[in-house]
Amino acid sequence: MSPYTFASSPGPTLGVELELNLVDAQTLALRSGVVPILESLPPELHGSVKPELFQCYLEINTAICRDVAEVERDLTAKIKVVQQLAQNQGMRLYWGGTHPFSRWQDQEVTPDERYLGLVDLLQETARRLVTFGLHVHVGLDSGDMAIMICDRILPHLPMLLALSVNSPFWQGRNTGLHSHRIKIMETLPTSGLPPLMRNWSEYTWLLNHMIQTGFIKTVREIWWDVRPHHNFGTIEVRICDMPPSLHHVLGLTALIQCLVRDLSEEIDRGTYQNNCHPFLIRQNKWRACRYGMEASLVDPQTFQSIPVRKVVHRLLDRLKDRALELGCSSQLEIVRELADRPTGSVLQLETYRQTGDLAEVIRRMLRLSHLADNPVAT
Repeated sequence: MSPYTFASSPGPTLGVELELNLVDAQTLALRSGVVPILESLPPELHGSVKPELFQCYLEINTAICRDVAEVERDLTAKIKVVQQLAQNQGMRLYWGGTHPFSRWQDQEVTPDERYLGLVDLLQETARRLVTFGLHVHVGLDSGDMAIMICDRILPHLPMLLALSVNSPFWQGRNTGLHSHRIKIMETLPTSGLPPLMRNWSEYTWLLNHMIQTGFIKTVREIWWDVRPHHNFGTIEVRICDMPPSLHHVLGLTALIQCLVRDLSEEIDRGTYQNNCHPFLIRQNKWRACRYGMEASLVDPQTFQSIPVRKVVHRLLDRLKDRALELGCSSQLEIVRELADRPTGSVLQLETYRQTGDLAEVIRRMLRLSHLADNPVAT
Protein backbone atom coordinates (compact mmCIF):
# COMPACT_ATOMS: atom_id res chain seq x y z
CA MET A 1 0.00 0.00 0.00
CA SER A 2 1.24 3.50 -0.86
CA PRO A 3 2.27 5.61 2.15
CA TYR A 4 0.13 8.34 0.56
CA THR A 5 -3.20 6.54 0.45
CA PHE A 6 -5.96 9.15 0.56
CA ALA A 7 -8.28 8.70 3.56
CA SER A 8 -11.68 9.41 2.01
CA SER A 9 -13.89 11.81 4.00
CA PRO A 10 -17.66 11.31 4.44
CA GLY A 11 -18.90 14.47 2.75
CA PRO A 12 -17.48 18.02 2.86
CA THR A 13 -16.46 17.88 6.53
CA LEU A 14 -14.46 20.76 7.99
CA GLY A 15 -11.31 21.24 10.01
CA VAL A 16 -9.94 24.68 10.89
CA GLU A 17 -6.50 25.64 12.22
CA LEU A 18 -5.73 29.02 13.80
CA GLU A 19 -2.17 30.29 14.29
CA LEU A 20 -2.27 32.93 17.04
CA ASN A 21 0.45 35.28 18.37
CA LEU A 22 1.32 35.27 22.05
CA VAL A 23 1.98 38.84 23.18
CA ASP A 24 3.02 40.20 26.56
CA ALA A 25 0.06 41.89 28.26
CA GLN A 26 2.17 44.93 29.21
CA THR A 27 4.60 45.50 26.35
CA LEU A 28 2.43 43.84 23.66
CA ALA A 29 5.63 42.42 22.13
CA LEU A 30 5.80 38.78 21.10
CA ARG A 31 6.65 36.53 24.02
CA SER A 32 8.01 32.98 24.03
CA GLY A 33 5.29 31.74 26.34
CA VAL A 34 3.78 28.66 24.74
CA VAL A 35 5.27 26.15 27.19
CA PRO A 36 3.38 27.25 30.34
CA ILE A 37 0.15 27.38 28.36
CA LEU A 38 0.61 23.85 27.05
CA GLU A 39 1.50 22.63 30.54
CA SER A 40 -1.73 24.15 31.90
CA LEU A 41 -4.06 22.69 29.26
CA PRO A 42 -6.96 20.56 30.50
CA PRO A 43 -6.71 16.96 29.23
CA GLU A 44 -9.56 17.39 26.76
CA LEU A 45 -7.56 19.99 24.82
CA HIS A 46 -4.39 17.92 24.45
CA GLY A 47 -3.82 17.54 20.72
CA SER A 48 -6.11 20.47 19.87
CA VAL A 49 -3.69 23.17 21.05
CA LYS A 50 -0.20 22.67 19.65
CA PRO A 51 3.21 24.35 19.61
CA GLU A 52 4.57 25.76 16.38
CA LEU A 53 7.97 26.60 14.92
CA PHE A 54 8.51 29.43 17.40
CA GLN A 55 7.56 29.63 21.06
CA CYS A 56 5.77 32.96 20.53
CA TYR A 57 2.69 31.40 18.99
CA LEU A 58 0.44 28.38 19.09
CA GLU A 59 -2.08 26.58 16.91
CA ILE A 60 -5.68 25.83 17.86
CA ASN A 61 -7.33 23.05 15.84
CA THR A 62 -10.92 21.95 15.61
CA ALA A 63 -12.04 18.35 15.65
CA ILE A 64 -13.69 17.08 12.46
CA CYS A 65 -16.80 19.23 12.09
CA ARG A 66 -19.90 18.64 9.97
CA ASP A 67 -20.70 22.30 9.33
CA VAL A 68 -19.63 25.86 10.12
CA ALA A 69 -21.91 26.09 13.17
CA GLU A 70 -20.03 23.17 14.68
CA VAL A 71 -16.73 24.91 13.85
CA GLU A 72 -17.99 27.94 15.78
CA ARG A 73 -18.92 25.92 18.85
CA ASP A 74 -15.65 23.99 18.77
CA LEU A 75 -13.39 27.02 18.35
CA THR A 76 -15.27 29.26 20.75
CA ALA A 77 -14.88 26.79 23.61
CA LYS A 78 -11.18 26.19 22.91
CA ILE A 79 -10.27 29.83 22.34
CA LYS A 80 -11.90 30.87 25.62
CA VAL A 81 -9.84 28.31 27.55
CA VAL A 82 -6.57 29.26 25.86
CA GLN A 83 -7.40 32.95 26.15
CA GLN A 84 -7.80 32.54 29.93
CA LEU A 85 -4.63 30.46 30.26
CA ALA A 86 -2.70 33.15 28.38
CA GLN A 87 -4.13 35.85 30.64
CA ASN A 88 -3.11 33.84 33.70
CA GLN A 89 0.47 33.98 32.40
CA GLY A 90 0.36 37.70 31.60
CA MET A 91 -0.18 37.23 27.86
CA ARG A 92 -2.83 37.90 25.23
CA LEU A 93 -3.79 36.15 21.99
CA TYR A 94 -3.18 38.48 19.05
CA TRP A 95 -4.94 37.72 15.75
CA GLY A 96 -2.78 38.95 12.87
CA GLY A 97 -0.73 37.66 9.96
CA THR A 98 2.42 39.30 11.34
CA HIS A 99 3.30 41.11 14.55
CA PRO A 100 3.57 44.86 13.90
CA PHE A 101 6.88 45.54 15.65
CA SER A 102 8.56 42.49 17.25
CA ARG A 103 11.70 41.29 15.46
CA TRP A 104 11.99 37.80 14.06
CA GLN A 105 15.61 37.72 15.19
CA ASP A 106 14.47 37.75 18.83
CA GLN A 107 12.10 34.77 18.66
CA GLU A 108 13.02 31.39 20.19
CA VAL A 109 12.65 28.21 18.16
CA THR A 110 10.57 25.49 19.78
CA PRO A 111 13.03 22.77 20.93
CA ASP A 112 11.52 20.03 18.78
CA GLU A 113 13.61 17.76 16.54
CA ARG A 114 11.56 18.54 13.44
CA TYR A 115 11.60 22.31 13.97
CA LEU A 116 15.30 22.40 14.77
CA GLY A 117 15.96 20.37 11.64
CA LEU A 118 13.94 22.79 9.51
CA VAL A 119 15.89 25.76 10.85
CA ASP A 120 19.18 23.96 10.20
CA LEU A 121 18.09 23.18 6.64
CA LEU A 122 16.40 26.45 5.69
CA GLN A 123 18.49 28.85 7.80
CA GLU A 124 17.22 32.45 7.68
CA THR A 125 14.26 31.58 5.46
CA ALA A 126 12.94 29.52 8.38
CA ARG A 127 13.95 31.98 11.10
CA ARG A 128 11.97 34.73 9.36
CA LEU A 129 8.75 32.67 9.42
CA VAL A 130 7.22 34.59 12.29
CA THR A 131 3.93 34.65 10.41
CA PHE A 132 0.45 33.44 11.25
CA GLY A 133 -2.24 32.03 9.00
CA LEU A 134 -5.68 30.45 8.80
CA HIS A 135 -5.87 26.93 7.35
CA VAL A 136 -9.21 25.42 6.32
CA HIS A 137 -9.64 21.71 5.51
CA VAL A 138 -12.61 20.41 3.50
CA GLY A 139 -13.25 16.69 3.22
CA LEU A 140 -13.29 14.97 -0.19
CA ASP A 141 -14.00 11.45 -1.35
CA SER A 142 -10.82 10.68 -3.32
CA GLY A 143 -7.27 11.74 -3.96
CA ASP A 144 -8.02 12.37 -7.63
CA MET A 145 -10.80 14.76 -6.60
CA ALA A 146 -8.42 16.54 -4.22
CA ILE A 147 -5.89 17.08 -7.01
CA MET A 148 -8.55 18.35 -9.42
CA ILE A 149 -9.88 20.75 -6.78
CA CYS A 150 -6.34 22.02 -6.15
CA ASP A 151 -6.20 22.96 -9.82
CA ARG A 152 -9.69 24.44 -10.12
CA ILE A 153 -9.55 26.52 -6.96
CA LEU A 154 -6.34 28.30 -8.00
CA PRO A 155 -8.06 31.26 -9.72
CA HIS A 156 -10.04 31.91 -6.51
CA LEU A 157 -7.03 32.03 -4.17
CA PRO A 158 -6.19 35.72 -4.77
CA MET A 159 -9.75 36.65 -3.77
CA LEU A 160 -9.42 34.62 -0.54
CA LEU A 161 -6.17 36.37 0.23
CA ALA A 162 -7.74 39.80 -0.42
CA LEU A 163 -10.58 39.04 2.02
CA SER A 164 -8.17 37.97 4.77
CA VAL A 165 -5.27 40.46 4.46
CA ASN A 166 -4.07 41.37 7.95
CA SER A 167 -0.28 41.83 7.91
CA PRO A 168 0.74 45.31 6.74
CA PHE A 169 3.54 45.81 9.28
CA TRP A 170 6.88 44.03 9.65
CA GLN A 171 9.71 44.79 12.08
CA GLY A 172 8.11 48.13 13.03
CA ARG A 173 7.66 49.29 9.42
CA ASN A 174 4.68 49.86 7.17
CA THR A 175 5.60 47.53 4.31
CA GLY A 176 3.19 49.08 1.82
CA LEU A 177 1.60 45.64 1.42
CA HIS A 178 -1.70 44.51 2.89
CA SER A 179 -0.31 40.98 3.28
CA HIS A 180 3.40 40.96 3.99
CA ARG A 181 2.98 37.47 5.44
CA ILE A 182 2.38 35.92 2.03
CA LYS A 183 5.65 37.33 0.69
CA ILE A 184 7.54 35.88 3.66
CA MET A 185 5.92 32.50 3.03
CA GLU A 186 6.92 32.61 -0.64
CA THR A 187 10.61 32.56 0.29
CA LEU A 188 10.29 28.89 1.24
CA PRO A 189 11.50 26.51 -1.51
CA THR A 190 8.26 24.48 -1.52
CA SER A 191 5.67 27.22 -1.03
CA GLY A 192 3.42 29.35 -3.21
CA LEU A 193 1.01 28.08 -5.83
CA PRO A 194 1.11 24.31 -6.40
CA PRO A 195 2.25 22.89 -9.73
CA LEU A 196 -0.30 21.58 -12.21
CA MET A 197 -0.99 17.90 -11.48
CA ARG A 198 -3.49 15.73 -13.30
CA ASN A 199 -4.27 13.04 -10.74
CA TRP A 200 -3.31 11.47 -7.41
CA SER A 201 -0.78 9.20 -9.05
CA GLU A 202 1.14 12.16 -10.45
CA TYR A 203 1.08 13.86 -7.04
CA THR A 204 2.47 10.80 -5.25
CA TRP A 205 5.11 10.41 -7.97
CA LEU A 206 6.19 14.00 -7.30
CA LEU A 207 6.32 13.46 -3.54
CA ASN A 208 8.33 10.25 -3.85
CA HIS A 209 10.88 11.89 -6.13
CA MET A 210 11.16 14.98 -3.92
CA ILE A 211 12.00 12.69 -0.99
CA GLN A 212 14.27 10.33 -2.94
CA THR A 213 16.31 13.23 -4.31
CA GLY A 214 16.64 14.81 -0.87
CA PHE A 215 14.66 17.99 -1.60
CA ILE A 216 12.30 17.25 1.30
CA LYS A 217 12.23 14.71 4.12
CA THR A 218 8.46 14.37 4.50
CA VAL A 219 5.24 15.57 2.89
CA ARG A 220 4.92 18.05 5.78
CA GLU A 221 7.60 20.16 4.08
CA ILE A 222 5.21 21.04 1.25
CA TRP A 223 3.76 24.49 2.09
CA TRP A 224 1.68 25.30 -0.98
CA ASP A 225 -1.15 27.85 -0.81
CA VAL A 226 -3.50 24.91 -1.27
CA ARG A 227 -2.57 21.27 -0.90
CA PRO A 228 -4.14 17.82 -0.52
CA HIS A 229 -3.87 16.18 2.90
CA HIS A 230 -3.92 12.41 2.49
CA ASN A 231 -4.11 11.53 6.21
CA PHE A 232 -7.15 13.72 6.78
CA GLY A 233 -8.79 13.06 3.41
CA THR A 234 -9.06 16.79 2.71
CA ILE A 235 -8.00 19.68 0.60
CA GLU A 236 -6.30 22.31 2.78
CA VAL A 237 -6.57 26.00 1.80
CA ARG A 238 -3.60 27.79 3.37
CA ILE A 239 -3.38 31.13 1.56
CA CYS A 240 -5.28 33.25 4.11
CA ASP A 241 -3.68 35.60 6.62
CA MET A 242 -4.87 35.11 10.19
CA PRO A 243 -7.93 37.39 10.12
CA PRO A 244 -8.78 39.69 13.03
CA SER A 245 -11.59 37.72 14.68
CA LEU A 246 -13.54 34.47 14.86
CA HIS A 247 -16.35 36.23 12.98
CA HIS A 248 -14.03 36.61 9.98
CA VAL A 249 -12.86 33.00 10.32
CA LEU A 250 -16.41 31.66 10.16
CA GLY A 251 -17.21 33.65 7.03
CA LEU A 252 -14.06 32.50 5.25
CA THR A 253 -14.65 28.90 6.34
CA ALA A 254 -18.18 28.96 4.92
CA LEU A 255 -16.92 30.45 1.65
CA ILE A 256 -14.19 27.84 1.28
CA GLN A 257 -16.52 24.94 2.09
CA CYS A 258 -19.16 26.15 -0.39
CA LEU A 259 -16.56 26.79 -3.08
CA VAL A 260 -14.95 23.35 -2.72
CA ARG A 261 -18.39 21.72 -2.79
CA ASP A 262 -19.37 23.67 -5.91
CA LEU A 263 -16.15 22.80 -7.73
CA SER A 264 -16.48 19.11 -6.83
CA GLU A 265 -20.04 19.10 -8.21
CA GLU A 266 -18.76 20.65 -11.43
CA ILE A 267 -16.18 17.91 -11.74
CA ASP A 268 -18.77 15.19 -11.08
CA ARG A 269 -20.95 16.65 -13.86
CA GLY A 270 -18.02 16.50 -16.26
CA THR A 271 -17.79 20.27 -16.74
CA TYR A 272 -14.93 21.34 -18.99
CA GLN A 273 -12.13 23.10 -17.13
CA ASN A 274 -10.91 26.17 -18.97
CA ASN A 275 -7.19 26.68 -18.59
CA CYS A 276 -6.00 29.59 -16.45
CA HIS A 277 -2.36 30.42 -16.94
CA PRO A 278 -0.37 30.17 -13.67
CA PHE A 279 1.36 33.49 -14.35
CA LEU A 280 -2.02 35.24 -14.45
CA ILE A 281 -2.92 33.74 -11.07
CA ARG A 282 0.43 34.88 -9.64
CA GLN A 283 -0.23 38.42 -10.85
CA ASN A 284 -3.69 38.42 -9.25
CA LYS A 285 -2.16 37.09 -6.04
CA TRP A 286 0.34 39.95 -6.10
CA ARG A 287 -2.47 42.49 -6.52
CA ALA A 288 -4.37 40.98 -3.58
CA CYS A 289 -1.19 41.07 -1.47
CA ARG A 290 -0.44 44.67 -2.45
CA TYR A 291 -3.90 46.24 -2.41
CA GLY A 292 -6.16 43.89 -0.43
CA MET A 293 -9.84 44.58 -1.08
CA GLU A 294 -8.95 47.62 -3.19
CA ALA A 295 -7.40 45.32 -5.80
CA SER A 296 -8.75 44.65 -9.25
CA LEU A 297 -8.28 41.07 -10.43
CA VAL A 298 -8.04 39.96 -14.04
CA ASP A 299 -10.76 37.50 -15.01
CA PRO A 300 -8.95 34.42 -16.40
CA GLN A 301 -11.57 33.89 -19.10
CA THR A 302 -12.41 37.42 -20.31
CA PHE A 303 -9.08 39.04 -19.33
CA GLN A 304 -11.03 42.01 -17.99
CA SER A 305 -9.91 43.71 -14.79
CA ILE A 306 -12.68 43.48 -12.17
CA PRO A 307 -12.76 45.02 -8.66
CA VAL A 308 -12.27 42.23 -6.15
CA ARG A 309 -15.40 43.30 -4.26
CA LYS A 310 -17.43 42.62 -7.40
CA VAL A 311 -15.68 39.24 -7.78
CA VAL A 312 -16.68 38.36 -4.20
CA HIS A 313 -20.33 39.38 -4.62
CA ARG A 314 -20.64 37.44 -7.90
CA LEU A 315 -19.26 34.32 -6.28
CA LEU A 316 -21.54 34.65 -3.26
CA ASP A 317 -24.56 34.84 -5.56
CA ARG A 318 -23.37 31.71 -7.34
CA LEU A 319 -22.87 29.81 -4.07
CA LYS A 320 -26.25 30.55 -2.44
CA ASP A 321 -27.66 27.11 -3.20
CA ARG A 322 -24.50 25.43 -1.90
CA ALA A 323 -24.81 27.35 1.35
CA LEU A 324 -28.42 26.20 1.76
CA GLU A 325 -27.33 22.61 1.12
CA LEU A 326 -24.49 22.85 3.66
CA GLY A 327 -26.45 24.79 6.26
CA CYS A 328 -24.15 27.82 6.30
CA SER A 329 -26.17 30.57 4.60
CA SER A 330 -25.85 32.98 7.52
CA GLN A 331 -22.10 32.40 7.79
CA LEU A 332 -21.63 32.84 4.04
CA GLU A 333 -23.39 36.19 4.29
CA ILE A 334 -20.62 37.29 6.67
CA VAL A 335 -18.37 37.38 3.61
CA ARG A 336 -20.65 39.91 1.91
CA GLU A 337 -20.28 42.06 5.01
CA LEU A 338 -16.49 41.57 5.05
CA ALA A 339 -16.22 42.55 1.38
CA ASP A 340 -17.80 45.93 2.10
CA ARG A 341 -16.03 46.71 5.38
CA PRO A 342 -12.36 47.44 6.23
CA THR A 343 -10.08 44.41 6.27
CA GLY A 344 -7.79 43.72 9.21
CA SER A 345 -4.92 45.40 7.37
CA VAL A 346 -6.98 48.55 6.76
CA LEU A 347 -7.97 48.68 10.44
CA GLN A 348 -4.32 48.38 11.44
CA LEU A 349 -3.17 51.05 9.00
CA GLU A 350 -5.94 53.46 9.99
CA THR A 351 -5.12 53.09 13.70
CA TYR A 352 -1.46 53.77 12.98
CA ARG A 353 -2.37 56.78 10.84
CA GLN A 354 -4.44 58.18 13.73
CA THR A 355 -2.02 57.40 16.56
CA GLY A 356 1.45 56.73 15.16
CA ASP A 357 1.65 53.96 17.78
CA LEU A 358 2.06 50.31 16.81
CA ALA A 359 1.27 49.20 20.35
CA GLU A 360 -2.10 50.96 20.02
CA VAL A 361 -2.65 49.00 16.79
CA ILE A 362 -2.36 45.80 18.81
CA ARG A 363 -4.58 47.10 21.64
CA ARG A 364 -7.42 47.90 19.26
CA MET A 365 -7.10 44.61 17.40
CA LEU A 366 -7.10 42.73 20.73
CA ARG A 367 -10.44 44.34 21.60
CA LEU A 368 -11.84 43.19 18.26
CA SER A 369 -10.77 39.55 18.68
CA HIS A 370 -11.39 38.96 22.40
CA LEU A 371 -14.19 36.46 23.10
CA ALA A 372 -16.44 37.49 25.98
CA ASP A 373 -18.00 34.89 28.26
CA ASN A 374 -21.42 34.77 26.65
CA PRO A 375 -23.40 31.96 24.99
CA VAL A 376 -22.13 30.76 21.63
CA ALA A 377 -24.22 31.95 18.70
CA THR A 378 -25.48 29.23 16.40
